Amino acid sequence: MIPSFDLDKIKFATDQPTYQKAVVLYESGKVTRFETGIGSYSATVLGTRPYRVSIEARRFGLGNCECYLGQQDTLCKHMVAVSIYAVMGGKKLSPEEKKQVSSPICSGKLGELGKNELAQTKKAITSAIAYIKPYNVPSRLWFSYQNSLDEGCARLAELASRLPVSQQTAMLLVDLLLRLDKKLCTGGVDDSNGTVGGFIEDVVLMLQEYAKLDQKCIKAFEKLGGKETCFGWEEPLVAIVDECWS
Repeated sequence: MIPSFDLDKIKFATDQPTYQKAVVLYESGKVTRFETGIGSYSATVLGTRPYRVSIEARRFGLGNCECYLGQQDTLCKHMVAVSIYAVMGGKKLSPEEKKQVSSPICSGKLGELGKNELAQTKKAITSAIAYIKPYNVPSRLWFSYQNSLDEGCARLAELASRLPVSQQTAMLLVDLLLRLDKKLCTGGVDDSNGTVGGFIEDVVLMLQEYAKLDQKCIKAFEKLGGKETCFGWEEPLVAIVDECWS
């Protein structure tokens, strides 16, 4: 039976400390007696003591564990480790698969995306933005909703961090910021925890680095002139344009 989730889902939907601990459990062979059931998987994970763990195959994050967190209905490192095993089947994880990007970071590499790469990146951005959706669920699902925002921003952070530095990619990021801003201002997104706003601020810092590495990137910031965003994040980029052409 193939799980409905993949490693990307596990990585982006899990907070960094829990994912890293789960990777250590998986790689050190602590997931034992793995079994496939009807719509589920089970295993014994060796921790401070052996923990019996079961997870659902149809949706990542649903399951049970005998540990303290598992008994509190909290996604624990043991459940994540079993989820990784369900996807990887014991195979070794690559450095890229183990790595998580907590916030977008400028790659520092100059260059442009090819036509196919650009199309694939735009598609991936649109898929990631879909996780940043309006808050129209019951209050009891607030944490699930917040997790969706976290996952969307995590996916976008990894995509942004892979981009080479150029006017082309600067424009791609500016368009991304404007799309997110629209979601915050008029799209019904509840960013009470500051997840989306924090991501926007990090990308603005990235774009400031872009301008230092390639002044042609400043051209992309001109699109922000005269716009009023939800919390004024555009101001540092507009200031760069004003300083450049003054």
